[in-house]
Amino acid sequence: MTDPVPAAPILSVVVPVRNEVGNVGPLLADIEMACTPLGAFEVVFVNDGSSDGTPAALTALAATRPWLRIVTHAQSCGQSAAVRSGVRHAQAPIVATLDGDGQNDPAFLPAMLEALRTAGMQAGLVQGQRVGRKDTGFKKLQSRIANGVRGRLLKDGTRDAGCGLKCFRREAYLALPYFDALHRFMPALMVREGYTVVHVDVRDRPRLTGVSNYGFFDRLWVGILDLVGVWWLIRRRKRVPRIVTEAQS
Repeated sequence: MTDPVPAAPILSVVVPVRNEVGNVGPLLADIEMACTPLGAFEVVFVNDGSSDGTPAALTALAATRPWLRIVTHAQSCGQSAAVRSGVRHAQAPIVATLDGDGQNDPAFLPAMLEALRTAGMQAGLVQGQRVGRKDTGFKKLQSRIANGVRGRLLKDGTRDAGCGLKCFRREAYLALPYFDALHRFMPALMVREGYTVVHVDVRDRPRLTGVSNYGFFDRLWVGILDLVGVWWLIRRRKRVPRIVTEAQS
């Protein structure tokens, strides 16, 4: 008797991680609890050049979970590159992402998947928007200022584009222009491509263990340049082509 063919996943959960050895196990348990009732799913951890015990921890977790896949970068390339690697390796037509530090609660994944399905094919992205932020006062202020400036310039109707909890159509994501920090501008770029964006409030959690890989001055000037670049891209896209006839061979 041959083994049954595993069902194709309906959802791929992509998690970029770098030096998160203490977080990958508890976070994976939360993802499994949230996604098991949905049907067939997979989790793709992207190890972005970790130098701690993260690779060994992921290998141990994968030994008993056939739905867990690991993609490894030889060196750290950043969060956007890790997300893109994960999406490119994803097998499901719908992809969800969340940060690897445990602050994004996987319990919201079923609601985000349902919101995307309910909104129809015109919806390309469900963007989580954090409530009850658990960051320091300085990081909250930093995020509020950044989101305020971004929202006024890009006019995408999103108050928290930096939230890592997102659910989107894989083909829509792969059609976006790729650049470093793409993950922070997905709502504006989805709108640029003619898709609608749905917003879902999600609960923020404290980081499980470890420290943040980002600093204020690491992102300030690069973030300003990225914002101007995305504004330029939006200005240059005049109309999204709508195909009404297709030539037959």
